[in-house]
Order: sequence, then C-alpha cells, then structure tokens
Amino acid sequence: MLPDFRGKILLAPMEDVTEPPFRLICKRLGADVVYTEFISSEGLIRDARKAKEKLFFYEEERPIAIQIYGGIEESMAESAKICESAGPDFIDINCGCWVKNVALRGAGAGLLRDLPKMKRIAQAVMSNTNLPVTLKTRLGWDADTIVIVDVAKMLEDIGIKALTVHCRLRSQGNKGEADWTWIKKIKEAGVKIPVILNGGIQCPQDVKFVFETYQPDAVMIGQGAIFNPWIFKQSKDFLQTGKYNEPLIEEKIKVLKEHLALNVRYKGEIKGIIEFRKFYSGYLRNLPEISRYRAELMKINSYNEVLKKLEEIQEKYTSHIQTEPTYP
Repeated sequence: MLPDFRGKILLAPMEDVTEPPFRLICKRLGADVVYTEFISSEGLIRDARKAKEKLFFYEEERPIAIQIYGGIEESMAESAKICESAGPDFIDINCGCWVKNVALRGAGAGLLRDLPKMKRIAQAVMSNTNLPVTLKTRLGWDADTIVIVDVAKMLEDIGIKALTVHCRLRSQGNKGEADWTWIKKIKEAGVKIPVILNGGIQCPQDVKFVFETYQPDAVMIGQGAIFNPWIFKQSKDFLQTGKYNEPLIEEKIKVLKEHLALNVRYKGEIKGIIEFRKFYSGYLRNLPEISRYRAELMKINSYNEVLKKLEEIQEKYTSHIQTEPTYP
C-alpha cells in the first residue's frame, strides 16, 4: 500500500549506503519511508546475486520501496514482478541516476532525453505489478532542457502514484545548488499526485524552509542523513517546536554500536567494519578534536577493538559534554 506522504520525511535511495542496517537505523531515528539502493533490472532478471541481495529488508523498515532502474522496457516489466514477490509496499523507478554508466546507456537520468521512452518504461512497470508505482527523477538533462513540469504531467496522466524530484540537473551530478523552486512550479501547473522534494537538504532548518516555502508533499533526505542520522527526528522536532537537540555522546555511541552490530551481522566482521567507516563522521560530528579518534577507527578491522575504541571515546567526551545542546 502506498504510504500517505503528506508532511513526511523520507530517506533517499543511495548506492552502497541505504542497505538494510542503515535504513533500519534511520527508521528508528524518525524516517517515515525508506527506499532500497537502486537495483538493476538486468541483474534481477538474470538472477544476479548482488541484485537479488538488495531485495532484502527488515519488516521493521516498512513502509519501504524497492527502487529499480533500466533502459529496456521488457526487463523493467519482468523485474517489477520479481520485486513484487519480495513484498515491498511499493516500487519506485529510478530516472535520476546521473553516473555515466547508467545515464549514457539510456537508463536513470538518461531517460530525461527520451520522455516517450520514460513513459513506456513506467507503463511497462505499472502493467506488471499490483503494487503502487512511483518515480524519481531530476529537473532535466542540463540547463537548456529543464522538462520536469512536462514530466510530472505526463507521469500523472499515466497513473504514477507519486513523483520525487531531485532538484538538480543531470549535468550537476550531486554538486551545485539544488533549485527547489521547481517544486512549487509543478504544483502551480496543476499536478495533483504527491510531489516529493529531494536534493541539498542538510539540516532541520532546510526541511522547515522548503515545507513552508515550496509546499512539497514530503521531503526526501540523502547525503544529509549520512552526515547526521538524527536529522529525521530533529527535523520533526524543529517543525513542531522551533528547536531541536543534538544527541549526547552516550546516545551517539549507543546508536553507532547498534548500527555497527547490524552491519557486521549483515556482511560479516571484516566487510561489515570496513564498509561502515563512511558513517563514523556522521555519528561523531560536533565533537571537539575528534579527528584523531576517527583516524584510529579507520584503521581497526576487529569488531571487539572497535567497541573498545568507542568506549574510550565515550569516556573522554562524557566529561567534556555535560548538557544537550539545543538549536537554534
């Protein structure tokens, strides 16, 4: 069943980031809806191990979408059936990935250069599943081809249930300013399906600003959640009260350990620890002179040794931070 997106804060699909352990932690920290990493339709129909593994999710993550991508209608149609068998709440089509080996092969953001093909792929997916289907894309291929209003109207007409707009161009990748003004332009064009704003959301103040200024139905956070997994809870607090708290060191270490344990259980000790390293900065943010400890953590491959180092960090910073900072 499609979730009610109104006023919700979502975790964006991100390759090599939104795996089950991280999604589960973000869910516990307030994410209303989560998405899998994008999954290759070609990988699914060929029963590739890596693609199949990405279909896994914990029941606690619901509502969850499985996101798929591809440039061949038949493959996308068949992969929709495979996704439905995994039991997600809905399926999301990726038409926004900017990397060359996706976009230049006629998939992801490459479909922004061929809107009839985007339409056919969306229809093929919808025709082969009983689940609701949503779609995520960008403003356009480049500054001379901003087509998002036409895309939104087209997708609404064929029955897409919600549209997420990463408010950058394909040519920008993940750099440069996101142009959130297009969300309001889509709304003003008469589009009635839920429109979700994504791109450039870094803090609770951003969430409040875009909800109040551009009136998206929901806000989706990507990189901002890596930098601060508490951004979902903090944003909700800020929307309701005008303030939010930075977690104390005890909570930071507690949640970090929970996430690490999930990662090790899901991937094995060595791989789980090595691939967890990208999260240390987010969990240990706003701690004075923390860089030395982060550097030490980056060299440790033993789960028990990581736990010892985390206990050392907690002991050191408990004496430094006595109160929970409040923002703004």
